[in-house]
Parts: sequence; C-alpha cells; structure tokens
Amino acid sequence: MPCIRTHRGGLRAVLAVLCAALPLLCLAQEPVKLGVIGPFTGPSSDFGKPLLQGIELAVEEINAVGGYLGRPLELVVRDDQGTPDVGVKAARDVLAEKVVGTIGFCNTGVAQKALEVFQEAKSPLIIPCATGTPLTAKYAPAESYIFRTSARDSIQAPFVVNDLVKRGWTKVAIFADTTGYGEAGLKDVEAALASHQLRAVNVTRFPLGVTDLREQLKVARDAGANVVFSYTVGPENAAIANGRRDLGWKVPQVGAWPLSFPFFIEGAREAADGALMAQTFIAEPSNERRAAFLSAYARKWGGRMVVPMAAAQGYDAVYLFTYALLGIRDGKLGGPAMKTALENIPRVYYGVVATYERPFSSKDKDALTANMLVMGKVQGGAITFAYPEDARRNLIVQRKK
Repeated sequence: MPCIRTHRGGLRAVLAVLCAALPLLCLAQEPVKLGVIGPFTGPSSDFGKPLLQGIELAVEEINAVGGYLGRPLELVVRDDQGTPDVGVKAARDVLAEKVVGTIGFCNTGVAQKALEVFQEAKSPLIIPCATGTPLTAKYAPAESYIFRTSARDSIQAPFVVNDLVKRGWTKVAIFADTTGYGEAGLKDVEAALASHQLRAVNVTRFPLGVTDLREQLKVARDAGANVVFSYTVGPENAAIANGRRDLGWKVPQVGAWPLSFPFFIEGAREAADGALMAQTFIAEPSNERRAAFLSAYARKWGGRMVVPMAAAQGYDAVYLFTYALLGIRDGKLGGPAMKTALENIPRVYYGVVATYERPFSSKDKDALTANMLVMGKVQGGAITFAYPEDARRNLIVQRKK
C-alpha cells in the first residue's frame, strides 16, 4: 500500500506536469493561506491540540515537495477555546486573512454557530473533528461550502447500536449532555434503536461541568438498563464511569469517539477499561500507510498521540485541500473555484483514515462512510481493536461506499 512517501511522490508527479505546462506559475510566489480553527486551549484542547499537530505535519510534508505550484502553504491558526462566540470571531478572523479555505472545529455547538460565516462568504470549510449530524445538512448539498472528514453521528450511533444488539445489550440507558453535540447525538441514538424496534429504558440529560451522576445512574440501574450509552465530550464521560464503579454497577459503557479521549481514559482509569466506542483510526501500524504516519508523527512531535483520530483526520483534510488545489491550473483560488475543486478531486488520495476516491461531490459533503468505522476498546489506558476481525479488516484502508 502507498505510504507517506507515496503522497509526496504523487504530489511531485502532479507538480512536474503542471510546472511543465505553466512554468511562470511555478516561480516562488506568495504563500497559499489555509485557515485552522480549533480548541487549542480550554476543556476541549485534549483533541484540539493533536488536530493541529496532524495538520502541521501534513503542511510540512506538502511544502517539502513544492506546495501549490511553488507556493508554500501557510496556516492561519485561531483558537476557538471550545466556545461558540469565540468560534464565530475566529471564523471571521481567518476569512479576513484571505484564506483559500479553512479546516476547523472540534465541537459541534461551536461549529453550528460559525457555519453561516463560511457559507455567506462562499469560502470552503472542512470539518475534521466535529461529528454532529446537522453540520453538513444545514445547507442544500449543491450550494453548501461545508465539507467534513470526520464520521458524523448518524453513522457512528447505528454502528454502535448494531454492536449492542449483537451482544444482547438491548436495555439501553442514554446519558447525553445538553450541548448541540449531546442533543444531536441523542436523536441519532434513539433513531438507531428505533430501527431495531427498541427504545431507551432511561434518558438522562446533564450540563457540562457536572461531576457526580450517581443519583441519575441509580435511576438508570433501577430501570433495568444493561448498558450505558454516553454522549458527551469531556470529563462527564469519566463521571459516568466513576459513578458506575462507586455504585458497584457492572454494566458496560459505550459511545461515540469521545470515549477515546484522555478526559475519559485518565479521568476514569480502571473504571474506563472495557469501554467501547466507534473509531475511524486506531494508532496501531496495521499497514504501511499508517505505520509511516505514526513514525512521522513521532519524529516531529515525540511521545504518544493523545487523540489519534483527531490527528489523522486533520492530516487527511490538509491533503484533500491540496489535491483540490492542484486541480486548479489557472491560479484563481476563489471560494467557488475551491468548492468545485473539492467536489471534483481528480486523483485518488491514499490517506491515513481512508482511501479517498471522489470523497466529496455536489451531492455529498461527508468524506467518511460507515464501512470505515471499527470498534475500539479501552484496554490498559490505551485504545485497541475490540475485535480481531476489525484489526484484520483494518489492514486494508477502506474506500467510500
């Protein structure tokens, strides 16, 4: 399978053809600015920081082989602090810098409030982390400037629910926070249960910042729940796990990708072990492509990749923007031209999360499909594959279905 060197080799080949046809465009020119927005400080920084690291790694690799026709990529980075109003200001700030596009947002609620800024400016946004289903459904696909390289909750929730049904865990208690993320996730879980003619035996809503959910867990236990499905992004996931431990209630905890975050794994410690969650990328060298990415990340940043999905999805988003750029041969990088280029990327990008063959179109702005998901499990403070068959399937990087 192609690895990171292949990305570089592929870009070199494309650049060589373009430079032969358009030599004046290949002289050193002004940088191409790419916006980046995420929670790089604050309570969501545990996945905002690895997102930025993945993006910076990709930019370094792309600039090493010539950027866009000799023009280096330059990041315009803004911190949204995981706060909606700050996110709107960050969106306006990056657009004022004349970026050709933006990679942004880890929090669904922050993204929801900022989408209008990009849509009205006709400037493409690729969402690399936030998974709320409504984000890429707000605007009609043909007119939408909102793209995504993370797995929306409407595919994560059914994926997890299908696994619960196979295991016989059909008495589900849902614990969802009151943010936009929790609200959208709750609806997706309830819809997934309904597809199996099931209903949650208990639904609990809670605000961010809650540290003790034992009383609510008692209600769920007394309702006969045999599994807890949590939908929140921060320490509240750990509060659920620790509450179950304190009550001696030995039922599994499952959910979407935030159960792979440090706030959960480190906050719950032994109580987190065995938790199951949907994943698009697990930091194991399951094939040459992913091994090369992990090696390059370790050389640049050292230490453990804290939230691998965020880093990998951000990394792939940069390459998709670059492949779209390379489809524009006249150097006119306005928003409508970039939108069209993203919808018609001509070359296959052999990415880390997926093999991207026409990841976007005028009818579909989500790059990931359900076949790209695997079930992850917390084991000894890290995330591994829940099933051997997922590990085997992960040897082949999936294409969109």
